[in-house]
Amino acid sequence: MKQWLKKFRERAEALEKEACVLVQAYRHPRTPWYARALAVLVLAHTFSPIDLIPDFIPVLGVLDDWIITPLGIALVIRLIPPEVMAEARRQVEENGSASPALRRLGAALVILLWLVVLVWLGRALGLGMKSGGT
Repeated sequence: MKQWLKKFRERAEALEKEACVLVQAYRHPRTPWYARALAVLVLAHTFSPIDLIPDFIPVLGVLDDWIITPLGIALVIRLIPPEVMAEARRQVEENGSASPALRRLGAALVILLWLVVLVWLGRALGLGMKSGGT
């Protein structure tokens, strides 16, 4: 059990480091626009203190963290040129990890996404306010 926990912790640290590398790669001028767009979503999800799917929701809450983050990071890495990723890794080794501002941005994007979903559900279920009434 201790070995499993140690391996899990190492993998989580590696994912966080790769996410920090993506922050650096995002800022690079040779990163394609579509990789940047996806990177914003993946990084917001990864660094947000608020989960997209709360952990108390059985199965889905955990899958959110264990599947979406690693797959999203892997996909963005594939979209960025290897030389840009190498330079970004070098920068992270020299400078360290993500800033608190990135964590706040992630939280804001997750809150915004939930608000959009709630408004959409409200309209779909007919719970929206009717306008122009007399």
